This record gives sequence, C-alpha cells and structure tokens, in this order.
Amino acid sequence: MWTITSGRLQEYQVIGRLLPSEANPTPKLYRMRIFAPNEVVAKSRFWYFLSKLRKVKKANGEIVTLNQIHEKRPQKVKNFGIWIRYDSRSGTHNMYKEYRDMSRTDAVESMYQDMAARHRSRFRSIHILKVVEIEKSDDIRRPYMKQLMTKDLKFPLPHRIPKTAGKKVFAAHRPSTFY
Repeated sequence: MWTITSGRLQEYQVIGRLLPSEANPTPKLYRMRIFAPNEVVAKSRFWYFLSKLRKVKKANGEIVTLNQIHEKRPQKVKNFGIWIRYDSRSGTHNMYKEYRDMSRTDAVESMYQDMAARHRSRFRSIHILKVVEIEKSDDIRRPYMKQLMTKDLKFPLPHRIPKTAGKKVFAAHRPSTFY
C-alpha cells in the first residue's frame, strides 16, 4: 500500500483503453485526473479505479498518455470543493468538503490530512470523485469557509514578545506579553 510521506502530491491526467482486438478495433478511451505522489502510483490508481468502473484491467489494457497537470495561477488563494467517497469501519460514505488553498493539489493534501485526523481514514480508503474550484462566494456552503470571505479580514497576533536590542538574555522576571 502507498503512504503519503513528505513527498508532495501531483495531479496527473491518465488516458487509457482496452487493447484493440478484431472484435473491437477502436476501443473507448477512458480519462481520469488522479492525485498521486508519482507517475507509477498514478498509473496504478488509474487501473484500480478503471477495473471498478468497467471490465478493463491492466493485463488487457494500455495507457495511451500520462500528463502532469500544473496549476494555472499557483500564487492566488482559491476555494475548492471536493467530493469524496471513503470507507470507514462502519461502511462506505459520500462526503463533500471545502478547503481554501493555493492549488488543487494543496487542497487535496489538506483533505487527506483532515480525513486522517477527523475520521482516521487512510489514503487507500479515500476515493476522490471531483475537485472543483469555487469562483463565486455565494456557492460556498460551509460556515467555516464563509467566515473567511468577509471583507477586510484581519488576523491579529496577540501575545507577541518584542525583541529589544541590548537586553539581557536571562531576566529575573517573566516577560509581559500583553501590549
């Protein structure tokens, strides 16, 4: 099984098909967008999902193309909606989650971390159905995302210790962090 360590996820577009035969000389092409740490895992996930959807397996199929998809604007903060299906100890569940991140891959990584923390769900038991960038703030459903959409949002930093030049490193009294 695969685990996500410090290796970052990438988004791949994998196109594959059933091998051509005399009965079917031009088989259908199947395209998937897969989040994986590398190309090998992306191909493997493609065959895993395709075997569940259609009667195609790696032995009687071929991958036509494998492309890595790069973010168009990786410096802009965007909102993402992610539809997933995951297996828990009690059964299979469908879920919709929203994340605010710089890219689709970062949002998916946040989703994997969130699912591991909240639901003890592993990478292998989560199937990503769809990842969509949410353009309009009216389309945001979750209240934890709506609170980030307020105008002139500020994050104050209380309890900051000011750095004073020439001050002793060790002092006899506790520093006051309220200013």
